[in-house]
Amino acid sequence: MTPAGPGPAPGAGAGGIGQGVVLHPADPLTALAHGIGSQHDLPISPFYAFAGAFAALFVSFLALGLLWSTSRFRGDRSGLALPSGLQRVADAPATRTALRGLGLAAALAVLLCLLLGPDDPARNPAPGAVYVLLWVGLVPASLLLGPVWRLLSPLRALHRLLSGVWRPAARPLPARLGQWPAAVGLFGFTWLELVSPDPASTTTLLIALGVYAAAQLLLAARFGERWFADGDAFEAYSALLARLSPLGRRDDGRLVLRNPFHGLDATPERPGLVATVCVLLGSTAYDGFSDNPAWINSIQTSPLGRTPAATLGLLGAIALVAALYCLCAAATRLVCGPHPGPLTAFAHSLVPIALGYLIAHYFSLFVTEGPRTVIMALGTDNAPEPLSPLGPGALATLQVAAVVTGHVLGVIAAHDRSVRLFPPARAVAGQLPLLALMITYTIGGIGLLLN
Repeated sequence: MTPAGPGPAPGAGAGGIGQGVVLHPADPLTALAHGIGSQHDLPISPFYAFAGAFAALFVSFLALGLLWSTSRFRGDRSGLALPSGLQRVADAPATRTALRGLGLAAALAVLLCLLLGPDDPARNPAPGAVYVLLWVGLVPASLLLGPVWRLLSPLRALHRLLSGVWRPAARPLPARLGQWPAAVGLFGFTWLELVSPDPASTTTLLIALGVYAAAQLLLAARFGERWFADGDAFEAYSALLARLSPLGRRDDGRLVLRNPFHGLDATPERPGLVATVCVLLGSTAYDGFSDNPAWINSIQTSPLGRTPAATLGLLGAIALVAALYCLCAAATRLVCGPHPGPLTAFAHSLVPIALGYLIAHYFSLFVTEGPRTVIMALGTDNAPEPLSPLGPGALATLQVAAVVTGHVLGVIAAHDRSVRLFPPARAVAGQLPLLALMITYTIGGIGLLLN
């Protein structure tokens, strides 16, 4: 998958470690650099993949229209309370201090590897820790345990330590900012991973992480610790995925087990939410086609240069995802009548779609490069290289199923919101633009997998 020709290809380690990881073409793990093996040879019939996806979407839409006439999701008001003893342990200051210490120790270990380790991602675990254990690992961690980065974040820990020495008066955080800082931060990280010339070099990572940490700490000093909830890209990313976790909190503060749809329904409709989800969707889509030979050739021969051309490609993928969603919101408003927030009202339905894409593109990367990174960090000699637990056929099935399931979950979330917001006579008709959007995204997602 490493292209021939002058210069590196964008995202040649996409889905995780970038071009810097693909330094040894003979390495068998090179084929797993994109997290899904060779995207061009998935052993699955395109006809069956597309037919199954369309059938799932249409059957879901028809069943919901016939059987689901009132809203059933109750957001943060729902959930079965966990035992009070378990909640006391989870909320204990000692537990939270230990988790902050763990996150700070892990960040220090990565920093030492970047400063003292070799500038070779095949022998330095730091790039894998950032692009695999952090970026991809936050997906299963947030799904299982909730917004874990809020507790593990070394930035929050450093802010608290610095606040003990210097505590400036915090200023109000402008409400209009919403999640826009997180959207910008996510774009910056995906640009680093998929576009930058050498994302896995120790120098690149040191500069990028140092600048990001300094900016976050300065802004937190200005606006207070609440800045991290929407300003830290990783915390917003973890919190957004955690909306689909069965573990959550009710609005009374109790730790509960709940239907993940209730948590998804409680996603705050804030400025920048659409941009944040579209960055996740668009960057994953760009990762999917960035190793296409035609695209590689076009950016390598572009008069703009490789990096500017790849940057435009990443921006174009995000803009396309956002434009399609905005057209869908406008069509929904045209069919159903005026609504004060047509863009944000259905943005939560994009979260399971983004999750499906993340699983499809990065599952194999996580289960192979994740253990390999841990083995390197432990300094284990002569350890066998981890292999994917799934064969090509099972992996292809998982990828297509993840994409289709994400879209079906999105249809369910959108339908429940529609019957809550609009009169019954218009609720189903108002979902037709959303169904068209889901079909378009499905065609694109499966097309990228089958390529």
